[in-house]
Amino acid sequence: MLISTYRDGFRILLTILKLFRMERPLIYFGAIAAVLGASSVALSIPLFVTYFATGLVPRLPTAVLVVGLGLSALLSLACGLILDTVTRGRNELRRLAYLQIPTAGPFREPGQRQR
Repeated sequence: MLISTYRDGFRILLTILKLFRMERPLIYFGAIAAVLGASSVALSIPLFVTYFATGLVPRLPTAVLVVGLGLSALLSLACGLILDTVTRGRNELRRLAYLQIPTAGPFREPGQRQR
């Protein structure tokens, strides 16, 4: 079995992203929201400049794209918040289940009697 550098590296990167999405959803989806929001703002600047200069919006498809990107950014952020709450609850339940496991008794040397 040969090692393929790019294919195996890509698989490792995808695994890291999956784990990051499962354990830190707010950061993961927040980063996606930031990219979508920044692109929405960057595309809207020329629209606003043209609108304030002429009072018209000649590039309607770009305006629709800006609105779509903005809504996608907000939706991604909302998903991140919801999934972060679910992840925190799951971790809290895991911690409570762990605390229900009885601890072992105190350590005794061999031959020592129990008090």
